[in-house]
Amino acid sequence: MSNEPACSIERSLEVLGERWTFLILRQLFRGQTRFSELREALGIAPNLLSARLRTLTEAGIVKTVPYQEIGARQRQSYHLTAAGLELRVVLLGLQQWGDLHRPRPAGPSAARRSKTTGRAVRVAFVDEDGIEVPVDEVETFAQ
Repeated sequence: MSNEPACSIERSLEVLGERWTFLILRQLFRGQTRFSELREALGIAPNLLSARLRTLTEAGIVKTVPYQEIGARQRQSYHLTAAGLELRVVLLGLQQWGDLHRPRPAGPSAARRSKTTGRAVRVAFVDEDGIEVPVDEVETFAQ
């Protein structure tokens, strides 16, 4: 019998459940891929950053790509995999929730807009036909 949790939320939190993890992902989505960039942007201790990046890499959310600046040793940069890119909806859902339930007096720090139209967008549930379903109409069933 496996010790792996049956609940997918619990399994996801085993990888993503640390505060720093989502902040690292935010910076990766912003194009900061080098350890030094991440450390400077976040003000995170190097040992914590290393541990979180290792967890993300082992989980297949981030991959490493070697690079080398002239006169320096080879280093690794960190890039989102397909699984990592899919976390964008989770991050933007958290942002949307925070804007609504934990608002700043100055207003939201970022806006979500369509690249094509420039119109505001929001994270929502849609059915298989692409029709939005209100959150209070969504049910989950154990399988």
